[in-house]
Amino acid sequence: MAAISFNTAINAYRQAAGAVDTAVANKRPVAMPGGEEESFATMVTDSLKGAIDTGRAAEELSLKQIAGEADLKDVVTAVANAEFTLETVVAVRDKVISAYQEILRMPI
Repeated sequence: MAAISFNTAINAYRQAAGAVDTAVANKRPVAMPGGEEESFATMVTDSLKGAIDTGRAAEELSLKQIAGEADLKDVVTAVANAEFTLETVVAVRDKVISAYQEILRMPI
């Protein structure tokens, strides 16, 4: 697994957030940095697949460490990353449910 610098991650986040904000303001599909457009459903699906992959990578690295094939520092980093990803997914899920409940409360 290649290390990503903190500044690179922050810049990628800012670029993605800017693309999403612009797309939402213009009521159009999200334009991704590669020039592709994708729907909200595709973006959510890809994000969830990424979260699942993060969890699986942490599990695989844990198993390798048990077998003595991986460094403990890498395992701790991977597990912390998986935990953070899961917390993010749960927070987004809670916001989506809250928004849905708010929509249901709107008068017809």
